[in-house]
Amino acid sequence: MPENKLIGAAAILLNEEGHVLVVKHSYGRNNWDLPGGKAEANESARETAEREVFEETGLTVKAGKLTGIYYDPQFDMHHFVFIASVTAGQALPAPSSPEILECRFCPIGELPRPMSDFTYNRIMDAVQGSQELFHMIGPRQWLD
Repeated sequence: MPENKLIGAAAILLNEEGHVLVVKHSYGRNNWDLPGGKAEANESARETAEREVFEETGLTVKAGKLTGIYYDPQFDMHHFVFIASVTAGQALPAPSSPEILECRFCPIGELPRPMSDFTYNRIMDAVQGSQELFHMIGPRQWLD
């Protein structure tokens, strides 16, 4: 296995109304995505998801059930997605990184655009309870 195999992780956070937390990037297409990112050295995928949520939204979370593993052959990268819950006593999410312009809870049927099909599919797999955990992903398609 290559020494620099890439791992990423993201979190699905649902509020009491069943709305999902998404963040708007300050780079690229200024697209909406799940809070998440690349793993650091000596960090598990679960720890990555928890750290990335905190870095991007200021929320402290506990990553729970794994909802999918997504392999991107273009970057030889595995992306892990977890259902996460906010630990008690936290405020509402707010951008806490220069990479994030906005974060908000959105109804599943009214997800903001632009959003990649990769992000959309990870959300749908989690909320619909996909029976398949492993997914191959192709080049991103944009939902504008």
